[in-house]
Amino acid sequence: MKIVIGHYNSGVSIPASEVYAENGILQVTPASTNPKYTERGLWNTFRTCGRDDQQGKVAGAYIAEHFKDAKIAIVDDKTPYGQGLADETKKALNAQGITEVLNEGVHTGDKDFSALISKVKEAGVTVFYWGGVHTEAGLIMRQLADQGLKVQFISGAAIVSNELASIAGDAVIGTLNTFGPDPRNNPANKELIEKFRADGFEPEAFTLYTYGALQAVAAAANAAETNDPELVSKSLKELGPFKTVLGDLAFDEKGDPKFPGYVMYEWKKGPDGKIGYFQQ
Repeated sequence: MKIVIGHYNSGVSIPASEVYAENGILQVTPASTNPKYTERGLWNTFRTCGRDDQQGKVAGAYIAEHFKDAKIAIVDDKTPYGQGLADETKKALNAQGITEVLNEGVHTGDKDFSALISKVKEAGVTVFYWGGVHTEAGLIMRQLADQGLKVQFISGAAIVSNELASIAGDAVIGTLNTFGPDPRNNPANKELIEKFRADGFEPEAFTLYTYGALQAVAAAANAAETNDPELVSKSLKELGPFKTVLGDLAFDEKGDPKFPGYVMYEWKKGPDGKIGYFQQ
């Protein structure tokens, strides 16, 4: 093995990347957003997604602008991704003089959030910021709705999955989340997306970020005229930008992508009546 496209979670990518580095393997993750992943000076770490310190600033600025007088809860799943994102959002809010009324952590795999929801109710929370993935997010949304609590649910890129709507039901409508620009909206990708859909697969969430990672690696290897991982790494940093489904993709010296950051999405019913996430 010379090249890995993965992994999804920062809690996996960070330790795995050290093993890969020691064994001469290049890693490009489409989805791991914790800044630590590319901040350790390793030669082999790249990502095609943004970072939590970028995502937290966008979320914090949006909340400060649109929910200035809200009572805010910041809750995470205690993972490197979830806690990292929540901490960056909290930092961005606190820097603007906004202090949350509740800051809690739950465990991945939890199913019953009644204790958390009691605290949310007691604190009079009106905005609920979630650092974590879609599985727990959907359950929390549903249980908040079951308790009759009308709060604005806001989260990050890891809730972007069509499974969220099947878990949360109509409680997902109105949810906001940050995510990178959706490559499905790029007319240049029309033919590719049609191929995915013809095979019965919707290229949602990080699908095209994964596809773009492989395109960038292939282009860098061709430019360097070698599959040697360390030389491909050098090529990725020095010979871009490379044409991909994500646009012209170049990387900085750390392995982070140089392209537009995060935007805000809202979950609602589309023209076909199905619930999905749409860029604001």
